[in-house]
Amino acid sequence: MGQTSLLLERLGALIQQSVRDDAARHGLLPIHVQVLHYLTRANRYSDLPIAIAEYFGITRGTVSQTLAVLERKGLLTKESDSRHGKRLHLQLTPAGESVLRESWVERVEQALCGPAIEAAELESALSHLLSAMQRVNGQRAFGICRQCAHFLTEESGARCGLTHEPLATEQTIRICREWTEASSDCV
Repeated sequence: MGQTSLLLERLGALIQQSVRDDAARHGLLPIHVQVLHYLTRANRYSDLPIAIAEYFGITRGTVSQTLAVLERKGLLTKESDSRHGKRLHLQLTPAGESVLRESWVERVEQALCGPAIEAAELESALSHLLSAMQRVNGQRAFGICRQCAHFLTEESGARCGLTHEPLATEQTIRICREWTEASSDCV
């Protein structure tokens, strides 16, 4: 095993431990915290139960049980999509957002506070590694909306070239399950 693989393995283990610690502090399982964090970054095409299953590589049944727990604890709500029938959008409640304060993500971001060029190089290298691993494992890429091949900028604003729907600026900086590589950035 090379040094890079060893470092990634150790970082992965430390992050998993941090997620477990965060979850335990709130009487949750790690997947519960991970789903809450995912939903803070998901756009309207990705805040769906099926997208959670795809993103984490878990079954729909596991997603259903996870969402039931989070809803029962008042950490998220489900909203029907007026344009797409039975589609349910998931949103964090203020209580759900509070679970994520001082989370592992913030600790990682603090650890990454260094010279901007180093952070950019690390982000690029990790992005390429992630993209390669997703291809090898046959998984959806999920990426930032505005970095997608379908993203269009028009006089009237942003629009998704795949769905032909207008995009609010807030949605364009979030991750999307319909993302297709236009550049090499993936999440």
